[in-house]
Amino acid sequence: MPPRKKKPDLAKKDIVMAQILQERSKRETTYREQALKLFPHVCGRCGREFSGAQLRELTVHHKDNNHMNNPPDGSNWELLCIYCHDNEHQLAEERDLSENSHIGNSNKPTIGYEAFAGLKDLLPDVDNADTDKGAG
Repeated sequence: MPPRKKKPDLAKKDIVMAQILQERSKRETTYREQALKLFPHVCGRCGREFSGAQLRELTVHHKDNNHMNNPPDGSNWELLCIYCHDNEHQLAEERDLSENSHIGNSNKPTIGYEAFAGLKDLLPDVDNADTDKGAG
């Protein structure tokens, strides 16, 4: 005799469906889902359009780089494709490095070894050498 099929447990099915709907609702309240509802599905840098399965390549960039700053109006977000998003973060790192660099900026303190620190003391004083020649 073949095994009997179990009847579906409707109560369990209702619980699972409720969990799925709750997770979906939670996911839709994330800043990415909110941004996708607010903005057209276009990269803010290169202008490429996204739809369907490609939509996963569209990311939310926080303009102030603060991932905790998620205003509901989306004023701190812009949609960027993964390539432009990576490029934006690379440019931000380079800006940070150049702002923190002491090269060419005598107002900022330097740290570490300074290769030419005592060089001026070792060279003859050019201004005084010209004066001495003129006097003699």
